[in-house]
Amino acid sequence: MSELVCGCCGRWRVSVERIAGRYVYRLVHRYPGRFGGGKDVLGEVGSVTELAELLLRRTPVSLADLREAA
Repeated sequence: MSELVCGCCGRWRVSVERIAGRYVYRLVHRYPGRFGGGKDVLGEVGSVTELAELLLRRTPVSLADLREAA
């Protein structure tokens, strides 16, 4: 499983998993520890085009803002 993280704050993450021969992109918002930590799954999609639309609808970041997690 690989993961992409936004370059601005690191709270927006997209995990890429291969399930039953297909890729699934899962968008997650992570909360800082000072707010109790945790994460909220905002959606799962099956293509990069759908991921771009999900990011546009639910986040202030775009595909261009995502970087591979270290």
